[in-house]
Amino acid sequence: MALLGTAQILAWASSQYLPAVLAAPMARSLGLGEPTVFAAFSVALGVAALTGPWAGRAIDRLGGRPVLMVSNVVFALGLAVLGLSADVWMLFAGWMLLGLGMGCGLYEAAFSTLVRLYGPQARNAITGVTLFGGFASTVGWPLSA
Repeated sequence: MALLGTAQILAWASSQYLPAVLAAPMARSLGLGEPTVFAAFSVALGVAALTGPWAGRAIDRLGGRPVLMVSNVVFALGLAVLGLSADVWMLFAGWMLLGLGMGCGLYEAAFSTLVRLYGPQARNAITGVTLFGGFASTVGWPLSA
C-alpha cells in the first residue's frame, strides 16, 4: 500500500497539481497567455475522462498492476514532452499524454486495482492510499516551485 500511495503522490503532483505552480512559467517560456496553458490542462482532463472506461476494462482484463505501470511510463513521456515544449502544439501534446496517464493512473485505477486484489477488504487500503494522495500538493507544490 505504501508503494501505491507514493506513486499516487507523484502522479497527482506531476499532473493535477502541476499547473497551480507552473502555469505562469510555462506560459512565459512559450510566449503564451496563462489561459492557453489552462486550456491545455482542460484538454488533459477531457482525455482522462475518455480514457477512464478503457482503463477500467483493461484493469478487468489484465489486472491493475500492468495498467498502473504503463500509466507511469505515460506520465514520464508527458512530462518529457512538456519539458521539451517549444510551441503551443507540443504543450497540448504533452498535456494530452498527461491526460492519458491521469485516466489510467490516478485514484480510480488505483482503487479499482485494490478492490480487485482485496475484494471487500479493500476499504482500509483505499483509505491509506487516499491519505497518501492527500500529501500530493504538500509535496508537489514545493518541489515544482
